[in-house]
Amino acid sequence: MYRAQRLSLIPPYLFGEISRLKAQALAEGRDLIDLGIGDPDQPTPAPIVEKMAEFIRDPSTHPYDESPAGRVEFLEEAATWFKARFGVEVDPKTEMLQLIGSKEGLAHIVWATIDPGDVALVPDPAYTVVKVNTLLAGGTPHVFKLPAENGFLPDLDKIDSEAVKKAKIIYLNYPNNPTGAVATLDFFKKAVDWATETNTLIVHDCAYSEVCFDGYRAPSILQVDGAKNVAIEMHSLSKTFNMTGWRIGFAVGNPEAIRSLNTMKSNVDSKAFPAVALTAGWALNHADNSASLELIKRRRDILVDGLNELGWKIEKPKATFYVWAPVPSGHTSVSLAKLLLEDAGVLAIPGLGYGPYGDNFVRMSLTVNGDKNGERIREAVNRIKTKLDIRWDQ
Repeated sequence: MYRAQRLSLIPPYLFGEISRLKAQALAEGRDLIDLGIGDPDQPTPAPIVEKMAEFIRDPSTHPYDESPAGRVEFLEEAATWFKARFGVEVDPKTEMLQLIGSKEGLAHIVWATIDPGDVALVPDPAYTVVKVNTLLAGGTPHVFKLPAENGFLPDLDKIDSEAVKKAKIIYLNYPNNPTGAVATLDFFKKAVDWATETNTLIVHDCAYSEVCFDGYRAPSILQVDGAKNVAIEMHSLSKTFNMTGWRIGFAVGNPEAIRSLNTMKSNVDSKAFPAVALTAGWALNHADNSASLELIKRRRDILVDGLNELGWKIEKPKATFYVWAPVPSGHTSVSLAKLLLEDAGVLAIPGLGYGPYGDNFVRMSLTVNGDKNGERIREAVNRIKTKLDIRWDQ
C-alpha cells in the first residue's frame, strides 16, 4: 500500500547473505578484516577540517544556497582546478554544476535524460547506480561486457546495433569501480567519435581520477576535442580528500546536459551546506592528501604481492582502492566470498553484485579500518594462506 511498484524493478540485494554472515561473525566477537567497503579509512586532512571550521562560523553560509548551479566560489575554484589538472577550459556558468557527490549526479542525469522506453547502455561489471535508476525511470538498461582480456575496456562497435539506435546515454567509468581498470586518451577519443556518430550522451564517472599510483595520472574524457558536444563527466571530492561523508562534487561538460541535470536537481534538492561547498573549493586548489595515497599504495603492494605468492595472477591496479581478484576453479564469486569470510575472517565483495560478468571475481578494498601501515592486509594474506584449502593457481 505504501510502496511504489517501481521499487520492485530494483534487483535483489545480492550482498544480503554476505551481510548476514558478517553480522554473525561480529556478534560472535570474531576478528574480521573488512576488505568490503570502498570508504577511505583515513580522516579528512586536517587543513580541510580547519578551513571548514572557519567557514561554518560565518553566518552567511547558514541559509539556503540560492545560486543557479551551486556556490559560485566553489564552481570557480573547480574550474581553476580542472584547467590546472587536465588542461581544459570550462565555463563555470554554463558547463559546470555542483553535486551532492557524484553518485547523486549519476542518478539524476538518468532521470533528466531517460524517458520510458529509452535505452541506457551500461557496462558489466559496473557500479549499479545508472542501471537501477534507468529501471526506476522506466527505461531499459542494455548491458555490454567489459572483457578482462581487453583490460576491462569495451569494444563499443560490438554493442548491439538495435540497442544503440534506441540509446540516449552510455555509462563509462575510468578509473573503474570495481575492476580498477584505467582508460587511455585514445580510448576516450574512440568513445567520443562513436558517441558523435550515434548521437549518444556519454556519462563518464570520474570519481577516482585522483586515486592513482606509480606516476599514473588519469585523463578526463573532456581532454578530447569535441567531447563537450557529447559528454558529461562526474567528479567527487569523496575519494580525493577522504570526504565521503561531506557529499560534494561537480558535473562538467555538455551545456545542454548540464542544464537538464540542473532542472532535475532544482526540483529534488537544495544543494549542499554552503560551508561545505566553500571548503571543497578551497581544498581542490590548496589541500594535499598524498599521505593517504601512499598508505593505499603500500596496502596494494602487500595484498597483490601476497596473493600472487599464493598462486594468484593479479596485476597491480594503477588507480582506485580496489583489487579485482579472479576466483579459483570450482568457485563462484559468492562461494569464494563466503569461504573467505567463514574460514579466514576476511570480507570481500562477490563480483556478481556488479553484474553477471563479474561472477568470476571478488573485489577487495584497500580501505581497511584499524590498519596503520599495512599490518591488517598482511594478516589477511596470512589467513588466506593458512586457513583456506584452495589451489589458487588453477
